[in-house]
Amino acid sequence: MTQNKGKALIIGAGIAGLSSAYYLLQQGWSVEILEQNDLSNNCSYGNAGMIVPSHFTPLAAPGVVAQGIRWMFDSKSPFYVKPSLSTDLFSWGIKFLKHSNQKHVDRSASAIRDLNLASSLLYNEIAAKDEFNFELNQNGILMLYKTEKVREEETELAHKAVSLGLSVDILDQKGIQELEPNIRMDVIGGINYKCDGHMNPMKLMKQMISYLKNNGVVFYTHHKVTGIETSESTIKAVIANDKKFTADCFVMTGGSFLPELAQKAGIKIQLMPGKGYSFMHTPENPVNTMNHAALLLEARVAVTPMNGQIRFGGTMELASHHDKINMKRVEGIVRSIPQYLPDFQMHYKKESEIWFGYRPCAPDGLPYLGQSSQLKNLIIAGGGGMMGLSLGPIFGKTVSELANSQKPTVEIKIFNPERFS
Repeated sequence: MTQNKGKALIIGAGIAGLSSAYYLLQQGWSVEILEQNDLSNNCSYGNAGMIVPSHFTPLAAPGVVAQGIRWMFDSKSPFYVKPSLSTDLFSWGIKFLKHSNQKHVDRSASAIRDLNLASSLLYNEIAAKDEFNFELNQNGILMLYKTEKVREEETELAHKAVSLGLSVDILDQKGIQELEPNIRMDVIGGINYKCDGHMNPMKLMKQMISYLKNNGVVFYTHHKVTGIETSESTIKAVIANDKKFTADCFVMTGGSFLPELAQKAGIKIQLMPGKGYSFMHTPENPVNTMNHAALLLEARVAVTPMNGQIRFGGTMELASHHDKINMKRVEGIVRSIPQYLPDFQMHYKKESEIWFGYRPCAPDGLPYLGQSSQLKNLIIAGGGGMMGLSLGPIFGKTVSELANSQKPTVEIKIFNPERFS
């Protein structure tokens, strides 16, 4: 640890907030974290736990709109936009349409790749510490497909990945089966993105919170921000639970609640919460273990081995925040699994077995990461979408670098948090 640099106040205790605290702490800052809920559950806990340099294509990409429209008429489909008169949804949708083109994909790919690769290396460093053991496994993620159409699309994408310097193998059914000898694979082939990895996000979050507390970070749970006082282009105080919190540096994470948080500081950030579901499954036969995480591509289902079990997750439901679980969406996930993995004969899931969370989705599919130009002591880190957990450490490292007036490890200009202001 270095000498004290001042006090940092972080809003949000998801992976972006915790990682920011972790790296600020290393640079000698005293750190406090405000969290509107408790520390037992947020979007960083129940996700697929994947580290994904393979996800260099932003959500806003060619073909996504047409596919999304087809899926909207199927109650069990992987994607759904709830019809709404919301001006926020309309504005978000217009920008999404504008960015769903090849030029945007090509412009963004290397920047997204660099963020994820840098974050993957940081995960290796964290996992090497004695305080951490979150089942980090950097052995790749399998992209599995059942149709010729998706094979062609994924093969083209794999060649693009290779041109970006990523480590990738294109495999037939036999090659996939050799990587997973303990379970049957009813697929025609797949791509092994050897650059990817996976972990147990629940263990990561709990261990990170414990590490931060043991090193002096103060958490204020059930503290919802109700106001932000600004003066002369700086934040003077954040108000939560009728108390004023002051600091030298303020960090906004906030996940899918980032827009309303930023609005309190007079900053416009556009996000839509993309609701996803997951559940844990214990194989009936313990022999049926998986070595790799995987994506069942046509079904858009994530599969991650965790602590002797398997987490299945999926769907993208764009709508306002609500606590209702759409069991038809969950049923869509459950029914698709044995189509790819016939050894897993799935049973109907109870609502109490389902976890849900919100991916913070920007209209151009890119994160928000950088220093505010309007408020000089504010740093924003969020909007990771489906890459949120993957990007956690590099978000935190970048926040620390900006707070210390250092040049960021990774170029972040394209992720300007005020690009839609």
